[in-house]
Amino acid sequence: MSRRDPHHRGPARPTWRPRRRGVLTGLALATLAALGGTPALGAAPWDLAALMRLMAARKSGEARFRETKTVAMLDAPVTSSGILRFAAPDMLEMHTLEPSEQRLVVRGRQVSVELDGRSRQFDLDQAPAVGALVEGIRATLVGDLAGLQRAYRTRLQGERARWTLVLVPRLPAARARVSEIDVSGSEASVHEIAVFQADGDRSWMRIHELSRP
Repeated sequence: MSRRDPHHRGPARPTWRPRRRGVLTGLALATLAALGGTPALGAAPWDLAALMRLMAARKSGEARFRETKTVAMLDAPVTSSGILRFAAPDMLEMHTLEPSEQRLVVRGRQVSVELDGRSRQFDLDQAPAVGALVEGIRATLVGDLAGLQRAYRTRLQGERARWTLVLVPRLPAARARVSEIDVSGSEASVHEIAVFQADGDRSWMRIHELSRP
């Protein structure tokens, strides 16, 4: 049974300083959505290999996102929105515009965070569990089926017109943070990403691809 975004009364107003693990997980997953819109494969069988071929067909993408998080310590969901970007082979960007501006960029193993006018950098090797999550999603972005399945147990549900890719991290340290990721879409377009954290917190991200010139 699929899990759906509950109705909510509006965003809370917490001090917006996300934890490194949540930020990077969200960044990697969100940029996955910026690859939607590749032409369909016609009569080819619909399976995970076919979906990966669609992902490999796009080398860059840009999309708007709106994310709603439910956090146990807050009385109401938290909503954020902004722009997602991806460029092959390994650049991921999440530019949050609301409720406050924040920019995160991953290039290779290097991460840059800009927040409140300050910038800091670190290496993914400093956080192996987060690095495994990011690398697994990057494997999806470039259509690397073997790389994706090294990082996640995968299950593709549904049909070409309405599918869900279920990802469960293989690395125990990663699974201790994120228990499951559900990526939903139609044909080659990603419409929603749901992240279920091991501590019970959840997030739903809805994606709208920006028009290309």
